[in-house]
Amino acid sequence: MRHLYGIALASIMTLVMFFAGAWGYERLLRLPAPANSSPAALPADGGSLLSSSAVLYALAAVAVTGVLAGILVAVPRVSPLAAGLPGLLLIGWTALYLHSVHVATDLIPLKSYAFGAGWEALLFNGILAAVGLAMIIPLFIPSRWRLRQDDVTDAEAMETSDYIADLKQTVGSVTPTQFIPAGFSASRTGRTSPVRLLRRSGPAAGL
Repeated sequence: MRHLYGIALASIMTLVMFFAGAWGYERLLRLPAPANSSPAALPADGGSLLSSSAVLYALAAVAVTGVLAGILVAVPRVSPLAAGLPGLLLIGWTALYLHSVHVATDLIPLKSYAFGAGWEALLFNGILAAVGLAMIIPLFIPSRWRLRQDDVTDAEAMETSDYIADLKQTVGSVTPTQFIPAGFSASRTGRTSPVRLLRRSGPAAGL
């Protein structure tokens, strides 16, 4: 079950990298430049970029992508598949790019949008390969494939407590059966004593 969650997180991580990370990177490539400036001029004419909301949004998107990737790589309780599968995808895409640039670029979806253009730029600059190599590290750590002893103990304790709670509920729902001898009434007001029962029955048979 833990690794199934890891596969789901891997899918989410891939979507975040494409729609947030690639978009933010593509926007950062469009840093504001002064009018009539040379190609070597500094962005914003060397001034502050804090006043540019486009730059701040792009940085936030890239930062969110990096934080999520770092959590999936670093947290021991997360399945290594959560970071390893997207990492293998990035490495495989880079290997395909080295083999055939045309095929690798044709596989990029939404290239007419900032998402696809940013992904293409990340591929061309080798950033996808670097990120992929970092994300596959948990796959080679044996302890990441096993549950920690604390997690196993917590799971067993939870199962035991649930079993005890169900057992108490079952026992509490059982109504004890009261045995009433023949000739006696269960109500307090209509209780019949053995002496009265003998008197009502008359003389004993055979006397």
